[in-house]
Amino acid sequence: MDTGLAGSRVLVTGASGGIGAATARAFAAEGARVAVHYHRGHERAAVVAADVADSIVVRADLTSEDETDRMFAEVYRAFGGLDVCAAVAGVWPAEDVPVWELGLDRWRATLDANLTATFLTARGFLREVERHGHGSLVLVGSTAGLFGEAGHADYASAKAAIVRGLLLSVKNEIVRVAPNARVNAVCPGWTESPMTRDTLDDPSVVERATRTMALRKVATPEDVARQIVVLASDELSGHVTGQVVTVAGGMEGRLLHP
Repeated sequence: MDTGLAGSRVLVTGASGGIGAATARAFAAEGARVAVHYHRGHERAAVVAADVADSIVVRADLTSEDETDRMFAEVYRAFGGLDVCAAVAGVWPAEDVPVWELGLDRWRATLDANLTATFLTARGFLREVERHGHGSLVLVGSTAGLFGEAGHADYASAKAAIVRGLLLSVKNEIVRVAPNARVNAVCPGWTESPMTRDTLDDPSVVERATRTMALRKVATPEDVARQIVVLASDELSGHVTGQVVTVAGGMEGRLLHP
């Protein structure tokens, strides 16, 4: 089925690895022009861009207002505008820390790296939508934001804010100036990525995690990327907005297997 994304101009944040890299390649496979964003992984971003026929590589610390605004200006100069933004960038702190031991520094850093970064990305893109009257934004949350995650209340709180308060507010705001603009979200569960690789190398972790899932397997980045592309496509999802697609093998937040 044709996604209608050929020739569209797409920004993928966090595209230097994992879900972001798979998403950049998935859009490229549909014929899109792709801005490959990275913060620290320049070499990885360059590898991704090499796989994308029509791409640019852009760097920004998305917790910085100035750097995020500069990134959007750079993309607009290169592409003449943007049609789609996939806000994939985020950070999952691997250390398990209960709330009563959670330091304020880590709390603030996690919220900045996930919620603030997503807000600044969404704001930058939606300013373009306001100017040109069209666009599709896909936010990336997490099952931690739907079910909570013991030892990671900071991460769960940030992701919950993205897929509840931010998503549901923005999808109503943007149609005031762009009647057909859409905003949706994808919530991955356990997914193979550089961010989770060390954790998922432990078979006991995988065994415990998949007991909460109907499909007892860890997702690939491509599993998530395909759903992002579907939501971004006006052809496939033109009457879908404010929705959360969970890519987690049927996870329910409770034990499904003994």
